[in-house]
Amino acid sequence: MRRIVVTGMGAVSPLACGVELSWRRLLAGQSGLRPLPEWAQALPARIAGLVPDKAGDADGGFDPAQAAAPKDQRKMDRFILFALLATAEAVAQAGWTPQDANALERTATIIGSGVGGFPAMAEAVRITEQRGVRRLSPFTIPSFLANLAAGHVSIKYGYKGPLGTPVTACAASVQAIGDAARMIRAGEADVAICGGAEACIDIVSLGGFAAARALSSSFNEEPRRASRPFDRDRDGFVMGEGAGILVVEALEHALARGATPIAEIVGYGTTADAYHMTSGPPDGDGARRAMEIGLRQARLEPGELQHLNAHATSTPAGDDSELGAIGALFGRSRSIAVSATKSATGHLLGAAGGLEAIFTILALRDQVAPPTLNFENPDPGADGIDIVSGSPRPMQIRHAISNGFGFGGVNASVIFRRMD
Repeated sequence: MRRIVVTGMGAVSPLACGVELSWRRLLAGQSGLRPLPEWAQALPARIAGLVPDKAGDADGGFDPAQAAAPKDQRKMDRFILFALLATAEAVAQAGWTPQDANALERTATIIGSGVGGFPAMAEAVRITEQRGVRRLSPFTIPSFLANLAAGHVSIKYGYKGPLGTPVTACAASVQAIGDAARMIRAGEADVAICGGAEACIDIVSLGGFAAARALSSSFNEEPRRASRPFDRDRDGFVMGEGAGILVVEALEHALARGATPIAEIVGYGTTADAYHMTSGPPDGDGARRAMEIGLRQARLEPGELQHLNAHATSTPAGDDSELGAIGALFGRSRSIAVSATKSATGHLLGAAGGLEAIFTILALRDQVAPPTLNFENPDPGADGIDIVSGSPRPMQIRHAISNGFGFGGVNASVIFRRMD
């Protein structure tokens, strides 16, 4: 069976644009959560994990011109720009911008999104109602289609292999990584650009999630404290935005071209809860089975994993379900170090799994588990679970797992191994 390795990573996050700066700020305990503009003041939840702009963050701010030329930006929703910028960083690290026809045909592009260009859709409705249908741009539809992040990446770089877009809510990026690895193992491609992108922060999306009582609304004056996975006082997630992109390829292909593998993808599992539209079962059965499938594929026992990057959105029901899954699979003897990085970034929805896969790989590379912010009053369900909090934890990590679960009952887990 072909071994699959990661050779490039790119990130756009509420912490910063760029993998290394996002990681440094995560380890430093910084938060990417901040107040929303004036348009959100009538909402119950008025904070979000916004990607910083250059005006507010000279080092880590987002510059659309680095993603696309000004004339092209109006054709793209923000999530597409995020995907393009993160991909540019990933392919630069991997050194993968081939011109050879066969290499281009053997490169897949699999970039997931939970919603696609939701703000572009909402704005199109507003234009139609206020100014009439004839005022719509001819680029309205391609600006918001979920697969256009992958499409624009493929077009920009000329990648002609399989093109795909999992649209599986908050598991989309993890499934994109898993699908990419399976395609390479099956011989359909040698290289894949994979991960996810999301930019869903809009009055309609925030209003809808607030109506479902999914968003945190108790910490509008203290955004940093709002995302508190596994904490007794959590009251919902904080919406975030961004992108996380990996370049993955067959090990023999990477070595033949002189690339440096960063980590190996050794296991992937995905399941369905068949339980409820928006929440998993209290015992986390579907999540547990996804992790078990990944372990079987990796030929590992639960005790051979040292670190887990939890899905952990900071919702009462969701965190309880994941704690049930972790406890059932790994036991409650503090056998695996658990980090919940959404405490710093908020929930990037369909892009979350891509960014958190990067954080998991960096934990392997640097031998440190990142901290979970705001874990001040542990939920009783976390009893016996080793939640990394307060500060980063230096530790030996050979295998690590990253989880992504979503509405509709979808669960996905991917396992990485440190390169020797």
